[in-house]
Amino acid sequence: MDLSGPMIRPMNVPPNGKRDVRTQFGALCWRVRKNKVQVLLVTSRRTRRWVVPKGWPMDGATPAEAAATEAFEEAGVKGKVDDRCIGIFTYTKEMSGDDLPCVVAVFPLQTKTVLDDWPERDERRRRWTTPSKASALVQEPELARILKDFDPRRIRR
Repeated sequence: MDLSGPMIRPMNVPPNGKRDVRTQFGALCWRVRKNKVQVLLVTSRRTRRWVVPKGWPMDGATPAEAAATEAFEEAGVKGKVDDRCIGIFTYTKEMSGDDLPCVVAVFPLQTKTVLDDWPERDERRRRWTTPSKASALVQEPELARILKDFDPRRIRR
């Protein structure tokens, strides 16, 4: 095998070689208003695109607990998080010039409290909408499918 030629990389692998997939945990925050299910989206800090609250694993926290913490920090909501993942989506996180591939495990969080003040209030917007409308607002196709298919009646209690 001749290794002297140009290096061939899989798609989306940056030349700096940082191709390890990172894991994050996200919260699909939901509530019922006027007999209609609503889900919550927040804007990302840098690109301002609509996303679900999500973040890195946290020492001492289960994936669902980490998702609930992100929901509080990024969206100012608290509630009952289910420890069963309802879907996975992928996206590329741009950090300090590096494109990091991420996989996000999503956990449903039945919202009980919506706060007027929360840690990232000045950095994000939040929006309650129907699952169908939310699916049209996000850029990640897998997340769009999770949102569009979301039905809290399917969550086993």
